[in-house]
Amino acid sequence: MPKTAKFVQFHRLGGPDVLKVEDLPIQEPGKEEVRLRIRAFSLNRAEALFRTGHYVIQPQFPSKLGYEASGVVEAVGPGVDENLIGKVFSTIPNFSFSRYGVYGEIAVVPVTSLAAYPDHLTPEEGASIWMQYLTAYGPLVHLGNVSTGDFVLLPAASSSTAIAAMEIAKAEGAKSIGITRTARKKDDLLSLGYDHVIVSDEEDTVKRVADITDGEGARVIYDPILGSGMEILAQTATYRGIYFTYGLLDPRPASYPTFSAMSKALTIRAWAVPELFHDPEMLRKAKEYIFRRLSEGTLKPKVGRVFALDQIVEAHRFMDSNDQIGKIVVKVG
Repeated sequence: MPKTAKFVQFHRLGGPDVLKVEDLPIQEPGKEEVRLRIRAFSLNRAEALFRTGHYVIQPQFPSKLGYEASGVVEAVGPGVDENLIGKVFSTIPNFSFSRYGVYGEIAVVPVTSLAAYPDHLTPEEGASIWMQYLTAYGPLVHLGNVSTGDFVLLPAASSSTAIAAMEIAKAEGAKSIGITRTARKKDDLLSLGYDHVIVSDEEDTVKRVADITDGEGARVIYDPILGSGMEILAQTATYRGIYFTYGLLDPRPASYPTFSAMSKALTIRAWAVPELFHDPEMLRKAKEYIFRRLSEGTLKPKVGRVFALDQIVEAHRFMDSNDQIGKIVVKVG
């Protein structure tokens, strides 16, 4: 077995160019850890924020990065069942990627991060499951209990997390309304399964939501942007609707939508995936739900574009461009 492998690291904050593919020694897994031979890994917006120093944790240089991968267990550490060796898993994002980053040919990760996925999915699809579907599961299923007759409003509709939420809403019988800035993505989004798509640069979002919902409004708003658009989105909510925030793509301060919140008895609730990791039973239910829906085909990861490992800089540039529809994946090997 080779003693080194290719890993992606960065040594300073900055744009995509700071990412370097480096040959480094292969480490043995420690207690309660496994070593994966990576088949594919996917990119998440959190990794771009981490790379630039705008994430909730700061990198310690040289730093790894990456949450989501699929691969084969090739070694286990003390306290881990040796029967895992040779089995295929994906990873859930329950670790610090500055320590356990999965960008590379090899990754050592906590055994608790392993999650099985259905055999009919490709490695690229297997690497594109858990961040997007776990993020959507909490607000839509666990907290929002969306069901037939509900409308779910999804800004940043071309993102993998919004597409995942659209699929879950459809699986639960709800209707989805995607919001995108430009018309060039509208047809593609409708073909993915959105019931309605609003082009915010050309249409009045509040009026369009009212028209689509016959004046009722959206019961669930699932917003990764915040910023100056929060007031507009709050106006689209139905009475006693729920406004979930799960990101901060617009760094400008967001004003609390006082009038809409009071007049609509609106609940505004922040959400992040780590909330699941503090509740083992809730995480178990989430994983079972997602696996079942993947198996029956009502959820299917949308892979937007695939890059090679030596194209990691180009992959991050593409993510920064916001031109993607679905998940950006790096195929390894």
